[in-house]
Amino acid sequence: MADSESEHNNIHRDFYIPTYILAPNASSNSLRLPDVPTCPVLVFVNSKSGGQLGGELLRTFRHLLNKYQVFDLGDEAPDSVLRRLYLNIERLKGNGDHFAAEIEERMKIIVAGGDGTAGWLLGVVSDLKLSQPPPIATVPLGTGNNLPFAFGWGKKNPGTDLNSVISFLKQVMNAKEMKMDSWHILMRMRAPKVGSCDPVAPLELPHSLHAFHRVSPSDELNVEGFHTFRGGFWNYFSMGMDAQVSYAFHSERKMNPDKFKNQLVNQSSYLKLGCTQGWFFAPLIRPSSKNIAQLTKVKIMKKQGEWQDLHIPPSVRSIVCLNLPSFSGGLNPWGTPNSNKRRYRDLTPPFVDDGLLEVVGFRDAWHGLVLLAPKGHGTRLAQAHGIRFEFQKGAADHTFMRIDGEPWKQPLPENDDTVVVEISHLGQVKMLATHDCRAKSIHDPSSQFSHDADEVDNDEENSVNEKRRKFGAADTFKIPDEVKRQNRSHGRKPRLWALLRNLLAFRLERH
Repeated sequence: MADSESEHNNIHRDFYIPTYILAPNASSNSLRLPDVPTCPVLVFVNSKSGGQLGGELLRTFRHLLNKYQVFDLGDEAPDSVLRRLYLNIERLKGNGDHFAAEIEERMKIIVAGGDGTAGWLLGVVSDLKLSQPPPIATVPLGTGNNLPFAFGWGKKNPGTDLNSVISFLKQVMNAKEMKMDSWHILMRMRAPKVGSCDPVAPLELPHSLHAFHRVSPSDELNVEGFHTFRGGFWNYFSMGMDAQVSYAFHSERKMNPDKFKNQLVNQSSYLKLGCTQGWFFAPLIRPSSKNIAQLTKVKIMKKQGEWQDLHIPPSVRSIVCLNLPSFSGGLNPWGTPNSNKRRYRDLTPPFVDDGLLEVVGFRDAWHGLVLLAPKGHGTRLAQAHGIRFEFQKGAADHTFMRIDGEPWKQPLPENDDTVVVEISHLGQVKMLATHDCRAKSIHDPSSQFSHDADEVDNDEENSVNEKRRKFGAADTFKIPDEVKRQNRSHGRKPRLWALLRNLLAFRLERH
């Protein structure tokens, strides 16, 4: 009993955030802590992820922590939560509350869900443009769980009991911070009003893609009669047969959610769909008109502002643009290029903060199985700072695309229109990682490439229209004018009191 009470006190000391920090209208007699917690955490849980596990994890976190610091993403969007929290912190800081300032400085975020849920949080934190954005740890509650696996949090669904959650919290407290590249995606198309791509009019696009109606008039993507969508990804963008299998899986799960409440069942269903969709027998049953080279013209940006054509082998049926060394449940399609590849093709290992995407091609599922071998990899096509796909009228009327585990069926032009998908680097986010994680930084002293790291060209990024430099997940967080005035007026008092204290101390020393 005593051990249980001691453990509970430790949780409060290390992770608990008082209610008055979280809720603007909290009563003044809410629990106050004697010291600032070592690792204050905000917890976001997708209660619908992982079958029943999401709901169980939500209840355990709320039992251990302040229930107001644990949020169900099904009840409230993260941008609303963070905007309310940071506005309250600004008010408290303006009133001279140093405890609130310390909380802000030490804050960390935990997000429990699939890769799509994690991407939602990452997009919101990026778009809010907070002065001190908190680093993020991810709990694997999805099917693929590539983000948590890359940063050392595992790929199996976690335990939801008290001991498992306490163990995870301690790992978060001891985790290291890493920077991870963020990738911005722009898609221009003429959205269809009817047709096979009309389950949710006009298109059933991923949550991470947002309609974008305010493209700068000078932007080449701003074409009359076309719709522009924007979003971001942190793990991968893929197109072709792998995305088709993923789309079939998500469609099946949407129609029969009760059959997909177990990670092992989900993965076995995914494998079966790979067979029924023809991914294993693509050379025999899939027309070559749907191969990548016949569908699209691909350009890459090796140097800032300079686009060049990328040759795609005619047999490639799936193309993956990777940010992390983890795909399809922890596989590494890029691998580690040997010294000859590094010398003659200028290829490097897959770092998560080098401003480069790894572009890999696959012929079929059998080709993908080589990833299970110790040094297996896909067809390495390029490393680039950006990539652009241009689709024109052809034999196929649609293809399949996927961002961080969220697939969709993409209509292709039926006349002289062009569908454009453009991916470019857009800043970095702070992640929390275990010390033995798979993700590697190019700035790590142990990396032989650390001295060759490309610095992000801030001038290049800042020259892009400000509206375009966002993922569309949230509006920028701005402090209201009345709070700014309050902060300025209260800001003078601490300095004045400090001056008086120093003067008094000086006079006492003299006497």
